[in-house]
Amino acid sequence: VRARPGDFVSWAALGSAYVEQARTHADPTRYAEAERALDRALTLRPGHDGALAGHGALAAARHDFPGALRYAERALAANPYSERALATRIDALVELGSYERALKAARDADARRPGIPVFTRYAYVRELRGDTGGARRVLERALASARAPGDVAYVATALAQLAWRQGQYAQAARRCAVALRADPSYVPALETRGRVRAARGETGAAVADLRAAVDRQPLPGTLVALGELYESRGESARAREQYRLIHAWTRLARANGVNPDLDTALAAVDHGDAEAALAAARAEWGRRRTVHTADALGWALHAVGRDEEALRYARRATATGFREASFFYHRGVIELRAGSPAAGRRWLERALGLNSGFSPVGSRDAGRLLEGLR
Repeated sequence: VRARPGDFVSWAALGSAYVEQARTHADPTRYAEAERALDRALTLRPGHDGALAGHGALAAARHDFPGALRYAERALAANPYSERALATRIDALVELGSYERALKAARDADARRPGIPVFTRYAYVRELRGDTGGARRVLERALASARAPGDVAYVATALAQLAWRQGQYAQAARRCAVALRADPSYVPALETRGRVRAARGETGAAVADLRAAVDRQPLPGTLVALGELYESRGESARAREQYRLIHAWTRLARANGVNPDLDTALAAVDHGDAEAALAAARAEWGRRRTVHTADALGWALHAVGRDEEALRYARRATATGFREASFFYHRGVIELRAGSPAAGRRWLERALGLNSGFSPVGSRDAGRLLEGLR
């Protein structure tokens, strides 16, 4: 664009590259640069599908999912085969809780532009509906087609995360090894391997992996995982340091147009201000009604002692068949506090039966609750 400032295709590519750089470096300051580049492309060529698709990806990165869906639809009207727009449409529908529409969009994308970006999203939509076997088959198909090291690392990590959520630690570790052979610096693979190692009791190695991950991408989920690992080892000061970093990330994200409410609500429930967490979760529920938002809102309501209301959301979080041990744990605790010990015990057993090391703190607390019930 320095050489040819009127080249709208290059302006769109530059904007999309800034969005990707913000994601891989956990650096939301890049979003303003992305927006300027994409706007420049649209000024030069109104309706350009690449710039519209880039704006959709930017909106999704900022957690503006209605905006992401609008841009994706506009891009697809201009170019029905835009891979980025097809992928963003799936992402937006998933994050808005429109799972049936997301499945239809994934099938449509698979018919138009089969490839790794579509395969991985198709797999996640299936997993959200409880079809973990189907999700695994789609991801294995994607891995077989991957050639570039980045693609291999991306898909192998998705398979590792799927295995991790099902408590299949040996398989998850093997998939992480594949990902890290392809790209030794791939942060999601380091984080997933750290979680697997923590679940296996390899706490020293787990700390090393999670520290390497947060040094490169200090995102709330990874910071909580590392903080809870420190907490489980009795290293309270180090744990608090990780939880404080979440607040710093939140301020930076908001300053750059990102809505971080869902990312920070769960962290705040367990490691911060429960009332603030409830306000954030309620605000997010007003924007998007996903299983993750329902889980966060239910857990926040529980934290302030409103378990009867919390139970309604905990049930919604577990209604689609999505197999997530932390959801099961939260529902078990809420059922107990709402006066249903049998149901509480059943959900706690399901959580630990699915993934006995889903969280250094949550797994420990679930085990203690079950021991008390017995």
